[in-house]
Amino acid sequence: MGIYLNPGKRRFEISLASEIYVDKSEMIAYLNNVINTNQRFVCVSRPRRFGKTMAADMLSAYYDREADSRSLFEQSKLSGCKEWDKWLGGFDVIRLVMTDFFNRERTVSEAISTIKQRILEELDEMYPGTRFDAKDFVFSIEKFYRRTHNQFVIIIDEWDAVFRERKDDRDGQKMYLDFLRDWLKDKEYIALAYMTGILPIKKYGKHSALNMFDEYSMTFPMQMASYAGFTAMEVQELCAEWGLSYPELENWYDGYRLSNTVSPNILTEENDLDMEKHCVYEIYSPYSVVKAIRNKRLENYWNETETYEALQRYIEWDFDGLRETVAVLMDGGCEKVDISGYQNDMTTFHNKDDILTMLIHLGYLSYDSEKKEVFIPNREVMDVFRSSTKARDWTVTFRALQNSERLLQATWNGDKETVAELIEAAHNKAGNRTYHSEAGLSYAIQLAYYSAQDYYTIIPELDTGKGYADLAFIPRKPDIPAILIELKYEKTAETALDQIHRQKYPDRLELYKGNLILIGINYDRTIKNNKPLFRHHSCVIERA
Repeated sequence: MGIYLNPGKRRFEISLASEIYVDKSEMIAYLNNVINTNQRFVCVSRPRRFGKTMAADMLSAYYDREADSRSLFEQSKLSGCKEWDKWLGGFDVIRLVMTDFFNRERTVSEAISTIKQRILEELDEMYPGTRFDAKDFVFSIEKFYRRTHNQFVIIIDEWDAVFRERKDDRDGQKMYLDFLRDWLKDKEYIALAYMTGILPIKKYGKHSALNMFDEYSMTFPMQMASYAGFTAMEVQELCAEWGLSYPELENWYDGYRLSNTVSPNILTEENDLDMEKHCVYEIYSPYSVVKAIRNKRLENYWNETETYEALQRYIEWDFDGLRETVAVLMDGGCEKVDISGYQNDMTTFHNKDDILTMLIHLGYLSYDSEKKEVFIPNREVMDVFRSSTKARDWTVTFRALQNSERLLQATWNGDKETVAELIEAAHNKAGNRTYHSEAGLSYAIQLAYYSAQDYYTIIPELDTGKGYADLAFIPRKPDIPAILIELKYEKTAETALDQIHRQKYPDRLELYKGNLILIGINYDRTIKNNKPLFRHHSCVIERA
C-alpha cells in the first residue's frame, strides 16, 4: 500500500464508522458502466463540503486491487446492483489530492515535477526492475503498464486547486492542463479517470483543454444528480432516525435543484413509462445537515466552509447592475442567466452572467435548468448574503429596489403623479449620462422599472410595423397588463401618448386589448428647481 499508488481502504472505513453515514455507493454502478469506454473520463464539480472527498475515498477503496474491500461493499446499496463486483479490486489506483501539491511556495512547474516523481517512485517500489525514464513521465507509465498489464484508475481530488490557489497564473494553469491531457487522453492504460473539484474544467474561448472528459456539474449534473449531496428522501430518513423535524431542516438547508436529464422533450414514449428515473432532485449540503443533526442546532454552518468576504468580493464588482440583481434575489426573486459564456475560472468575467454562473458552482446560488434562472437556495446561504451586504452603500440599492416595486404598483394603479415622482428619483441616481437624450432617458426608465423583470419581458424599440415603441413590457405571468411606454425629451407627455395612438402601436399587442397600459413620459431639463413641486419628468397614463 502506497501514499498515492493503491492507497487502500482506510479513509473509506473511517467514513463508514462515522456517526452519520449516507450510502452513495450506487454511484459506482454508473462508473462501472463507463470503465474502458470512451466515456471513462469523468469530472464531477461540486461546492465545498458536498461530499466530494468521501466519494473519492469510496472509489479508491472499491477499485484498489490491494485493498481487499469486498466486506465493505457486500452490505451496501451497491450490492443490490447487477454485476456490482465486476470491477471490485480490479486496478492499480493512483489517488492524488491536488491541494497537497499546489501552494504559494511552489511554482506550478515544481508541483507537477513533484507529482511525477512521487508516482514513479511508488510504481518502482511496487514493480522493481522496470526500466523507466524518469524524465519522460508518460512513457514511464506506459512501461509499467506494459510490464504488469494492470490498468490504472486515476482519482484526482481538488483537481482545480491551481485555478483557485493561483488565480492569475495563466501560464501555470495551461501547463497543468497540458500535463493532465498528456498523461490521460487516449491512453490505453487508463481504465477510468475520475476528477472532482469545485470548478468545471477550464475553457479557453468555447473549448475545453480536456475535452475528453464528461462533466457533471451544478448546472449540468446528468446521471450524477442524486449523488451531488443528500437528497430530500435521505434527509427525511435521517430526521426520522434522529428524532428531528424535517420541515425545519428543509427551511434551513434545502434548495439545490438538480435534474438528472437534459430535457424530457428528448424522451421517447417508451422512456415515458420509466419517468421516475428522470427527475429533479432537491439536494442538501451534507456538511450542514450532518452538523445540524449532530449538534441538534439549526444555524448557518456555511461560514465554517466559506467566509462571507468571499461572496462580498464578487458581488461588489457590480457587473451590469449585479447589485440590483442581488437585491432581487435576496427579496426571494429569480434571475435569468446565460451560463454558456463562463470560462470556468475565478478571474475571467465578461458580464454579470459569468459572475452568477460562478456563484452557482460555488454553491451560493441554485440553478433551475428548465427556466434557466438562479435563486438563493435556502436560509443558510441567505444569511451569507445578508452578511455580505451590510455595508452602508447597499442601503441605497435596497431602497431603489423597493422604489421599483412601488413604481410598478403605481403604474398598474394609473397613479401618474407617483410614477413621475419615482422616475425622477431613479433618474437622479442613474447618473448624468442619462440626461441628454431619449436613449439616455430609456436607460433610466429601464433602471427604474428593474423589478418588472420578475413579471415582464422588457423589449426596447419594439417594431410595431409603423414605427418603434420605445419600451414594451410583455407579461410573463397571467392576468397582469401589458405596458407600452413612449418617451420624449423636452416636449410633453401628451405628445408621447399622442404618438402611441397616431402610429397605432397598440395594434402590435392586440392580444392584450382591454388589458394594456399606455404611458407617455417626457423629460424637460428647462424646468427650474425654484418652482413648486419641482420635477423634470411628467407622465400621462391611459388604459386601452
